[in-house]
Amino acid sequence: MARTETPVCDFGLPAPDFRLPGVDGKTYGLQDVRGPNGLLVMFICNHCPYVKAVRDRILRDVKELKAHGIGAVAISSNDAADYPEDSFDNMQQVARELNFPMPYLYDESQAVAKAYGAVCTPDFFGYNAELKLQYRGRLDESRKEAVPNARRDLFEAMKQIAQTGQGPKDQIPSMGCSIKWKHE
Repeated sequence: MARTETPVCDFGLPAPDFRLPGVDGKTYGLQDVRGPNGLLVMFICNHCPYVKAVRDRILRDVKELKAHGIGAVAISSNDAADYPEDSFDNMQQVARELNFPMPYLYDESQAVAKAYGAVCTPDFFGYNAELKLQYRGRLDESRKEAVPNARRDLFEAMKQIAQTGQGPKDQIPSMGCSIKWKHE
């Protein structure tokens, strides 16, 4: 479980399109998940302790951001052969148990993670209404342990993007487990 940090936000980079299967049996693309004021794309997985520590906060923020016109999607790209907890069946179970308020998609080929430049779980990409990148930072200051009353960096950034189309200039990178790439 190598700890990895996300790179600095590349402001204005367009969101790569995708077509991926969701745990609900539907297939989703970029246009299906965007909101009128923006989109939050998250690379997460089931097994990562960094994700597990803040999963309830992610779900809370997704629900609250919907009221601000921000769509959201979660994508798992980990190699399920080496990390069975991240299999599609287990993704379905976790999404059902936690009542995910957004589509949870499986990137089995890992092509979508590569197109986005995802490096860790969790890895957050915040886009404005034009689907131009405005945020590539952390959820909050939590790491493997949730920090009580932490400032909601991601939520505040996405709310600003919904209102102004621009993300904050200063962003603190997200940190988590590296994406579990398939052996070539």
